[in-house]
Amino acid sequence: MPGDAEPAQSTALDPSVAHVARVYDYWLGGKDNFAADREAAELAIAANPGIRASARANRAFLARSVRYLAAECGIRQFLDIGTGLPTAANTHEIAQTVAPECRVVYVDNDPVVLLHARSRLASDPAGAAAYVEADLRDTGRILTEAARTLDFSQPVAVLLLLILHLIPDSDDPCRLVRELMAATAPGSFLVLTHVAADIEAEVMAEMARCLNRLVAQKGTTRTKVQVTAFFQDLALEEPGVVQPQHWRTGRATSRANVPAWCGVARKA
Repeated sequence: MPGDAEPAQSTALDPSVAHVARVYDYWLGGKDNFAADREAAELAIAANPGIRASARANRAFLARSVRYLAAECGIRQFLDIGTGLPTAANTHEIAQTVAPECRVVYVDNDPVVLLHARSRLASDPAGAAAYVEADLRDTGRILTEAARTLDFSQPVAVLLLLILHLIPDSDDPCRLVRELMAATAPGSFLVLTHVAADIEAEVMAEMARCLNRLVAQKGTTRTKVQVTAFFQDLALEEPGVVQPQHWRTGRATSRANVPAWCGVARKA
């Protein structure tokens, strides 16, 4: 199985240190966050007032891409890594609205996410929704645990939404993506969004500086060229790598200039 990392240890809950999942929850208007998370979130808002709109645009892309894969591509299995705190319109809810038999595995390493996931993830009886506590770097553990719910001999959609920017270049994020996709069957898909380095570059650099001072998981912004490299050897679905508000809508779904790149690609 890909990945040589030891099994991921449970991340200790320290409410005095901000965590990206809880910061993101705050931006979306959630209540599952601590004072440290709110402080980091507000500093980021001060640096980039459009961050709330960007977070909503990312969630809207999630909904459109999952619906597209389930309804138009026949995908019935989803591996959602870096899922964050449960909110409205979660991956399994969107997919099972299209096809109740859809099976979804969520992966995150925040104990608060784990707590809420166990209490909130109610699957349609025809399908399944499960949770794995693991770090993205531990692809072996993720794939082994996910295989308890998913059949990797059949197509799987691997979702990496706003998670790869938390993997520094020194940990070779492209390798992690390759390992995950190598374990999937032909006809599988990669879905990702990534914070951009080449959209509103000065604003994003300042926001990154603010967050990296307070959040344990340091972020790395990347250009469109760098994000496109994650899709190597995969066939990008139209319209290719674009900002989230422009993916398969025919028009912008947000007035904000969302500083992120996204795409969906198929494994041949």
